[in-house]
Amino acid sequence: MGIETSDDAGVFKLNKETALIQTLDFLTPVTDSPYEFGQIAAANSLSDVYAMGGKPLTAMNIVCFSPKNFKKEILEETLQGGIDKIHEAGAILMGGHSVDDQEFKYGLSVTGIVHPDKVITNKGAQVGDVLILTKPIGTGIIATAIKAKLADKKIRKNIFKIMSGLNKKASEIMLNFNISSCTDITGFGLGGHVLEMAKGAGKNIVLFSEKVPIIEKTKEFVTMGFLPGGAFSNRKFCNPYLNINPKVDKILIDIMFDPQTSGGLIFSLNKNHGEKCMNLMKDNGINASIVGKVISNDEHGSLTIQ
Repeated sequence: MGIETSDDAGVFKLNKETALIQTLDFLTPVTDSPYEFGQIAAANSLSDVYAMGGKPLTAMNIVCFSPKNFKKEILEETLQGGIDKIHEAGAILMGGHSVDDQEFKYGLSVTGIVHPDKVITNKGAQVGDVLILTKPIGTGIIATAIKAKLADKKIRKNIFKIMSGLNKKASEIMLNFNISSCTDITGFGLGGHVLEMAKGAGKNIVLFSEKVPIIEKTKEFVTMGFLPGGAFSNRKFCNPYLNINPKVDKILIDIMFDPQTSGGLIFSLNKNHGEKCMNLMKDNGINASIVGKVISNDEHGSLTIQ
């Protein structure tokens, strides 16, 4: 599996029992705390391996940092946050590379493994499947409000917990079921990533806007105008393949395309197993919800929001 499928990671078969999963991602700071930034960036990078149904093995740091512009303690705390999250994932840090850059960036190159017959892609959704989302959305909007200094300590603590949370347990539970497709929610927003699934499978997928879990205060901040520019770009890109019920609240539509940082997994499975899977997730502390359904074949792929 390479770049042609727009999937979360590349997969290279080594033998009948093992395939390598390889991915890379890095971010600019999304919080004033270097340690929190390291945790979030690492969780974001590791997520692609979980979305493919794999297990992370090794990671390498990617750092852009200017010692002239920032204290070295900022870098040290960021890297500590990253390695703590790598260890939480059960992986090992192997090294990395840094360059002198005026804009601070950090992330990981991650290698994982998966059985070649158990790779989960973003293009296998079947008619009748339901879609389960494992984290609430709204991180881009909340982060925008934080930059405007309108988010209190409780909101900041909550969003850090969401963004730094690994998708490890959700992936492990998901693998107990016959999953037809999976991806993680990042920069294209929930709507954009679900549309990728629809186009990859040649299906029409419906999102139930009222059932999508949304981070506390997100709606309030949207009404105040704190919608990141990426949300407009995502909506524009999706428009040719998008159908929206006119009764859907416009605020909810904006939130559907909010670019996420280190979002949850969204995966499809037979409707007969949806409730059982969702409840098992909830029993393990994961805020999972059934948020959509694959309703029909569609040659080009399309997304309906209702």
